Amino acid sequence: MLAEADGTVPRGSDRSMRTSGIISDINPDSSILISKMEDLVIPFSSEVPCDDNGQRMWWAFLASSMVTFFGGLFIILLWRTLKYLWTVCCHCNIKNKEAQKVNNPANTQAADKTKGPDEKEEAAASEVGWMTSVKDWAGVMISAQTLTGRVLVVLVFALSIGALGIYFIDSSDPIESCQNFYKDFTLQIDMAFNVFFLLYFGLRFIAANDKLWFWLEVNSVVDFFTVPPVFVSVYLNRSWLGLRFLRALRLIQFSEILQFLNILKTSNSIKLVNLCSIFISTWLTAAGFIHLVENSGDPWENFQNSQSLSYWECVYLLMVTMSTVGYGDVYAKTTLGRLFMVFFILGGLAMFASYVPEIIELIGNRKKYGGTYSAVNGRKHIVVCGHITLESVSNFLKDFLHKDRDDVNVEIVFLHNISPNLELEALFKRHFTQVEFYQGSVLNPHDLARVKIESADACLILANKYCADPDAEDASNIMRVISIKNYHPKIRIITQMLQYHNKAHLLNIPSWNWKEGDDAICLAELKAGFIAQSCLAQGLSTMLANLFSMRSFIEIEEDTWQKYYLEGVANEMYTEYLSSAFVGLSFPTVCELCYVKLKLLLIAIEFKSEQRESRSRKRILINPGNHVKLQDGTLGFFIASDAKEVKRAFFYCKACHDDITDPKRIKKCGCKRLIYSKMSVYKRMKLACCFDCGRSERDCSCMSGSVHSNMDTLQRAYPLSSVSVHDCATTLRAFEDEHPSTLSPKKKQRNGGMRNSPNCSPKMMSRHDPLLIPGNEQIENMDMNVKRYDSTGMFHWCPSKDIEKVILTRSEASMTVLSGHVVVCIFGDVTSALVGLRNLVMPLRASNFHYHELKPIVFVGSLDYLRREWETLHNFPKVSILPGTPLSRADLRAVNINLCDMCVILSANQNNIEDASLQDKECILASLNIKSMQFDDSIGVLQANSQGFTPPGMDRTSPDSSPVHGFVRQASVTTGSNIPIITELVNDSNVQFLDQDDDDDPDTELYLTQPFACGTAFAVSVLDSLMSATYFNDNILTLIRTLVTGGATPELEALLAEENALRGGYSTPQTLANRDRCRVAQLALYDGPFADLGDGGCYGDLFCKALKTYNMLCFGIYRLRDAHLSVPSQCTKRYVITNPPYEFELVPTDLIFCLMQFDHNAGQSRTSLSHSSHSSHSSSKKSSSVHSVPASNRQNRSSKSREARDKQKKEMVYR
Repeated sequence: MLAEADGTVPRGSDRSMRTSGIISDINPDSSILISKMEDLVIPFSSEVPCDDNGQRMWWAFLASSMVTFFGGLFIILLWRTLKYLWTVCCHCNIKNKEAQKVNNPANTQAADKTKGPDEKEEAAASEVGWMTSVKDWAGVMISAQTLTGRVLVVLVFALSIGALGIYFIDSSDPIESCQNFYKDFTLQIDMAFNVFFLLYFGLRFIAANDKLWFWLEVNSVVDFFTVPPVFVSVYLNRSWLGLRFLRALRLIQFSEILQFLNILKTSNSIKLVNLCSIFISTWLTAAGFIHLVENSGDPWENFQNSQSLSYWECVYLLMVTMSTVGYGDVYAKTTLGRLFMVFFILGGLAMFASYVPEIIELIGNRKKYGGTYSAVNGRKHIVVCGHITLESVSNFLKDFLHKDRDDVNVEIVFLHNISPNLELEALFKRHFTQVEFYQGSVLNPHDLARVKIESADACLILANKYCADPDAEDASNIMRVISIKNYHPKIRIITQMLQYHNKAHLLNIPSWNWKEGDDAICLAELKAGFIAQSCLAQGLSTMLANLFSMRSFIEIEEDTWQKYYLEGVANEMYTEYLSSAFVGLSFPTVCELCYVKLKLLLIAIEFKSEQRESRSRKRILINPGNHVKLQDGTLGFFIASDAKEVKRAFFYCKACHDDITDPKRIKKCGCKRLIYSKMSVYKRMKLACCFDCGRSERDCSCMSGSVHSNMDTLQRAYPLSSVSVHDCATTLRAFEDEHPSTLSPKKKQRNGGMRNSPNCSPKMMSRHDPLLIPGNEQIENMDMNVKRYDSTGMFHWCPSKDIEKVILTRSEASMTVLSGHVVVCIFGDVTSALVGLRNLVMPLRASNFHYHELKPIVFVGSLDYLRREWETLHNFPKVSILPGTPLSRADLRAVNINLCDMCVILSANQNNIEDASLQDKECILASLNIKSMQFDDSIGVLQANSQGFTPPGMDRTSPDSSPVHGFVRQASVTTGSNIPIITELVNDSNVQFLDQDDDDDPDTELYLTQPFACGTAFAVSVLDSLMSATYFNDNILTLIRTLVTGGATPELEALLAEENALRGGYSTPQTLANRDRCRVAQLALYDGPFADLGDGGCYGDLFCKALKTYNMLCFGIYRLRDAHLSVPSQCTKRYVITNPPYEFELVPTDLIFCLMQFDHNAGQSRTSLSHSSHSSHSSSKKSSSVHSVPASNRQNRSSKSREARDKQKKEMVYR
């Protein structure tokens, strides 16, 4: 009415004009009709002329989709029906033709002959028509097997999500509106998308094998109800929101798209994305339907019951409905909406109740440690895998991150396929700055890439030492090595192996190279080697185990045995390059200087031989002796308590540090030694002597004319030293003795030509080139007709013997005199895993022992088990077997266990028991059984004397009671507790059951217990420290193996990998030279040349005297436990003291651990003994025949033995 009065039309209101015109034409009394007509009117755009009657056109959009769907379905069904009828008809015709062929075969053959070859080829070609080619092309286009197909599939999915986004934008507009296609940008984009969908639909239809099934697919239904309405909207200039929400169903394919893009690879991730996409697509689709019907109303109610709800309010409504919460703030008013909600609650609730918990479970079960390691610049990292448990990881970290090492700037990455438990996780969190854990397997290249194995400094593989099947565990670790080496051949690998024979499989890996740092730590080999060395020097296993394990110093104020033991435990083995000040000096000279001046114990060096036959290969020489002179850049092996202390050997300078008495003040000096280093060592020492004299170079008597010209320069470079002239002169005389060629004959005569020590033995001074073996032994060993050593010359060897020839019955063993032998008590049966007894026997058969020094070995155990081990033992001499059980006292008495040098208790059944406390029951019972035995010593003495043998230690005048020998026995053994025993344990806590008189707590660490400190117990767990020790210095493992295995080399391992047995070889100068290596022994102080130091002397004086006189390197003490107590009857138990200080006071009962040189002359007095007769053993201090001997021969042998002993007394041979 305002428009009529003013003559103007409200802006933008064509709809108002048309509505007012319609109302004016209608009868004013028809108010009801007017109101209904207004409800039918929808808002129109002012720019688009819509239908004058204002009716909605939603049915046109819906009809286009329904006609397309049902029309196509009808055509497909009609085609199938016609095809079926045609097939039936053709089938009937074929049957008729076959019947005719049967009736008239001649006509059929003639008809076939009339067909030419061209007609046959055309018929065959027609089978593959153009439709098939097009179908194949369409299949390739839409498949994800090709790049084009993957791009097309991803593009369709992306455009579908784009169309869904356009729907979200348009959902804020009315359901139906008038829009101009040429001006509506969103409609144009939607039109382009749907054209592409239409083309893709055509490709899918062509490629489909089953057209009917394709027509009913979800994606096809989505296209039916979304594509045709777009074309209708362009034609009608109208937009109906309608069923465009069905595009949300395309989200179901989201997991497939991610798989095509190679993003999803694991089953859990695929399942998680599937569940989430199905849940979200159903949720959004249902919300779209509620939004449509609630904003439109019911058609039969003339759309009067509609309500205005946004799309996101409908999403909220569906969520609270599915979750059965139903707040009631938003609800459906239309009948269609409520009816849909009834059915949706049934399906939605079921989906919500099943999908949501599973989604949460999958998210919760996602690998917490499934990320990727990020390398830090300037910081190395190592990967640790294999047997990852709380015990193995804690032991590894405790040693690897020990404070005694230098700053460890290495990050440790653990990789294991099982997530850590709470205790292990807590351990990782305590070391979070240096430790990371990732869940995965080294057998999976993807997991290796996650931990950056290609940039790792090394990969360490831990083994399960307590597994029931050691061979299976080794096979697993070998597979890990193969996988890692296959991924990155250059990576350094350090792996633990349980069985020695499995090491051979590592040599089959092409990229395995021990020269590049790859190492295999064989626990069985090292365990047996440690125990074998304890047979030669009891307590050595404890000392060596403490040396390569990182232990913190524990200070004890009380004067107890634990105080001295723990002081030694704080020592470890380190390596450091020696200063150039030591170049040209002999090893004993440098060793004495390091011990006295630097407070360091040098035990070995890495030596590069200049001889051609050695091919310039570096070797580790342990206490090599005077004939080895140090070279520039020599690597030394030290025993010290801290890595910083070892730096003194590198910083030491003769000019700067010679007057320093406190070794802590030895730091890196600032002097320039360019000219000084160019001078010869001899001139250098003479110059130092002149500095000490304080005289000019021309007035000093020790200066030669050749040095005068360099004095002016050197005096400007170096100040005068304040060291005494006596020290310098002593050093100079020692150097002149070592270099006689540099002195005139008169000076040689004046200085004695060699060291003039009152206790010097001539044979100790006769050391020259190892190949020049003095005496008759060289001629004897060069016998080319007899094989006495293996092909490498490292071990004694004999022809293989049948096991029946070495078996002793109990009666035969009782008639045989056994003394100074080794008794090995072994528990095992046919099903037990092999422990590798060869590794125990090899160190006891090392070639640096003379044949008469070999201790007989008697195995007591199950014959069935020993038969399985015999294949690796039949080439070693002096080995016997007594079938029986170590728990039988009769068997133990038959082998004279009270006269043995060592009793070893092993078990092959330990890992077959689940209860850890019972794993060592056999070994513990056997140990307690032996300790409770009683012996009548008079019987043993009479029996030994009747055969011409006196138990060692009883005949004090015998040369075999020399202070230098393998082990010193007590004067008499009347109780089993005095028998030297070493027991192998699996469970560390079981050590408390071995000694009943100790007060060890069950929670005490193994190295702090009395049995371990005394060397009577050994557990394989102590070898865990070798992993970190080998990583920081691979030479440590080589040194340990050289010490404990008796000389095993990589060449020998390659030989054993080929034949699994030692091969005999003829004696050559090269193989005999391998005998010239030191061995471990024990030095007694109660008698001999060191007796004066045994009563209150200093350990440092003993160290220097033994080193200068006999080239023996002392490195520890084996002391009686109660030696510090003034009691008349002391306990016979001893404990280990490692590397005592110089001023440490000695007692007469001490036994000194030492590294002694191989003595070529020790075998000359034994040349009359038959070395080649391995069936009967020569008589000696601790060896006798292990077989029964006829009575007629015993007297002759006894007389010969006495003559040999008399001859030994005269020669006073030190072994």
